[in-house]
Amino acid sequence: MGRGRVVLERIENKINRQVTFSKRRSGLLKKAFELSVLCDAEVALIIFSSRGKLFQYSSSDISGIIERYRQCRYNKLSQTGNLFDQQSQSLYQEFLKLKVKYESLERTQRHFQGEELEPLGMKELMNLEKQVERTLAQARQLHMRKLITRQAELSEKVHEDQELNKKLKSKLRDEFPDLIAEHNNPIIHELNEVQAINQFQSETVLNNTRMFEHHNQEGKASGTRQQDGQSSHDKNNNGWLV
Repeated sequence: MGRGRVVLERIENKINRQVTFSKRRSGLLKKAFELSVLCDAEVALIIFSSRGKLFQYSSSDISGIIERYRQCRYNKLSQTGNLFDQQSQSLYQEFLKLKVKYESLERTQRHFQGEELEPLGMKELMNLEKQVERTLAQARQLHMRKLITRQAELSEKVHEDQELNKKLKSKLRDEFPDLIAEHNNPIIHELNEVQAINQFQSETVLNNTRMFEHHNQEGKASGTRQQDGQSSHDKNNNGWLV
């Protein structure tokens, strides 16, 4: 019959607990000695009983082994601390870069809104003006594309409504001959009104598109004249023209 499994919990009986401690302590000291001899390892074993009595074994000077343990432990903690410091420093540098970038973007936004322009020099103001002009040109182009797309959609819708209106009128004439008098027919009158509304919307978008193109061309021409005038002024100031 094999040995039963031992339950790992505190032995309540004082005598049995003392006997078990003595047996297992001796076995543990024997295993430590065997490990040091067989494997040429430095082994230090320290045991305190429940009464505070010290039992120890060491393959060499136990003070030297403990000191070696402290140095090894300190080096590991130091390496971990250095790695943490490096990571913290890297994160702080990244934070500073992002902070500078954020402040620069915020300052640029205020300049675009016409705020805090007094400290800017002539060159900075000219660059800001060019940026505003480029932004305005891009906005106009996008607006133009949307207007053209909308005008195409409305034109297609008007064409579809016209075709549908023709089919309905033809169907009414075929099925209801008495309704041929279109000027007295409320149904046909309503169809004509819907067609007129769609046509008006399409023409309105088209007119707005043409007006926008006209203003855009005028703005470009005005900007070109301003640039030519600025160029001539710069040449006069530099002594190029008499």
